[in-house]
Amino acid sequence: MLRNALGKTFRFLGYTVQYGCIAHCAFEYLGGIVVCSGPSMEPTIQNSDIVFSETLSRHFYCIRKGDIVIVKSPNDPKSNICKRVIGLEGDKVCTSNPSDFLKSHSYVPKGHVWLEGDNLRNSTDSRCYGPVPYGLIRGRICFKIWPLNDFGFLRASPNGHRFLDD
Repeated sequence: MLRNALGKTFRFLGYTVQYGCIAHCAFEYLGGIVVCSGPSMEPTIQNSDIVFSETLSRHFYCIRKGDIVIVKSPNDPKSNICKRVIGLEGDKVCTSNPSDFLKSHSYVPKGHVWLEGDNLRNSTDSRCYGPVPYGLIRGRICFKIWPLNDFGFLRASPNGHRFLDD
């Protein structure tokens, strides 16, 4: 009887460890569900929207301009932020705020990306903390899950004019 109970306990623990490893690999290498908070990505992503973030793009260096990414915050490594990629390494980016009369530009250094929120007037982003190391990217947002009436792929940036081509 004791042997039977121990056998069932160890079998249960074995399955728990196996499924735990599978879940870890799925979330680390495939993606996961993220609840977004804050106004910086409005109108594309509203406060409390639920999105799916895939991580394969970051592993294979497939992040492109216009992608919305989840990134470890350069100011607070315990939290993640959601921003749009405006520039990749070597790109010329506008580093000034939309309300600035004189516009300033800079180039994104090697191994970094330039991130901005879609709500430029209410976003703490690369205009404040500078280029972000590529290694801080946790995943790329593919589509919105919730609310259901907005389910699907994310729309283009309302600030497309900030993407510079030279």
